[in-house]
Amino acid sequence: MDVIKKPTEAKGKLGILMPGLGAVATTLIAGVEAIKKGKSQPIGSLTQMSSIRLGKRTENRNPLIKDFVPLAKLSDIVFGGWDIYEDNVYEAAVNASVLELHQLTELKTELEQIKPMSAVFDPNYVKNIIGTNIKKETTKYDLALALMKDMEKFKAINNCDRLVIVWCASTEKYIEPTNIHTSIDEFEKH
Repeated sequence: MDVIKKPTEAKGKLGILMPGLGAVATTLIAGVEAIKKGKSQPIGSLTQMSSIRLGKRTENRNPLIKDFVPLAKLSDIVFGGWDIYEDNVYEAAVNASVLELHQLTELKTELEQIKPMSAVFDPNYVKNIIGTNIKKETTKYDLALALMKDMEKFKAINNCDRLVIVWCASTEKYIEPTNIHTSIDEFEKH
């Protein structure tokens, strides 16, 4: 019989950064914050409530995924992100109208603390909205450097051991590849 060992435990704070703090992101953040406060259960969360089968069915080895895979504890998660609007996560969630106001009110203190960093925004790619909380750098390279600086600052301020990015922003229009896409050197020139 093969012995399956549990991987090393995830330690320290995990920063989850999201480009786009609209309906999807604010609902995710509010849900996790509600669970942290004991106001909700992680219903629908594969990692928190589902199990994984190890070995044969007859062995009855079915630990919860969260107890087997080295995932950050919900209490170790810190949220942040970028948005083209300056609304904090509470304001953005109220505007999105996905969750009931009474649910958001219970989390107001936690949600108001999450304020968006200025976002990369180019109206050539997204035509129907106008961003006001946008980065001022002029080249894509400088914008990339500004994003990396945002990540480093967020990690330091929140004492995070690691970061992940979860895309929650609008999908941009398709563009045909050009010379800028052929190499890092070409990207850095523009």
